[in-house]
Amino acid sequence: MNRMTITSWCHEIMKLYLPEQGTYVDATMGNGHDTLFLCQLAGKQGHVYAFDIQQTALEHTKALLEKEGIQDGASLILDSHVNMGNYLAPKSVDGMLFNCGYLPGGDHSLATTPETTIKAIEVGLDLLKEGGIMGICLYSGGDTGFEEKKRVLAYLQKLDPRLSTVIVQEYHNRGNHPPTPVFILKDQPHQNAKEIPGSVPAYG
Repeated sequence: MNRMTITSWCHEIMKLYLPEQGTYVDATMGNGHDTLFLCQLAGKQGHVYAFDIQQTALEHTKALLEKEGIQDGASLILDSHVNMGNYLAPKSVDGMLFNCGYLPGGDHSLATTPETTIKAIEVGLDLLKEGGIMGICLYSGGDTGFEEKKRVLAYLQKLDPRLSTVIVQEYHNRGNHPPTPVFILKDQPHQNAKEIPGSVPAYG
């Protein structure tokens, strides 16, 4: 078996929950590998919306999709994932992927930040259908530091458990600050559940 990367692991988990031919979002397009995975899942009936603030990311992703012959399955959008709500309606998305950090092979100073990632997660949870899933690949160390991972996990810990289930995994036997896969399952709210003190809503 090939070495399991965080990206391939997230794809395997997402496939367990995502319906085929659905509507999906790649919140951090990068070089397009998550976009390609989602397009393959979407087929001809579904669609993928992919976001990035770097033109290079769009060009790399477009070339990858064209090579695979599925370029019509995605809308590549040059905009921040914070603005996803300008392009999609609430509760219209089946699944969403975040791959935090910087563009592989690109400028390491252009990376996701705690503020924008948390805001984009908030927006993304509003866009997810009930029963939808969000996958997040978090990194720490090196250029990206530890602040984003720390703050995002702290935010997720406070999400209202009546509205979402957050699962955080780890590479238990790897050193050098391995990446952290996170999955958020958007649950159907329970009408009679009591409010949890200190929690924040999972969506609007």
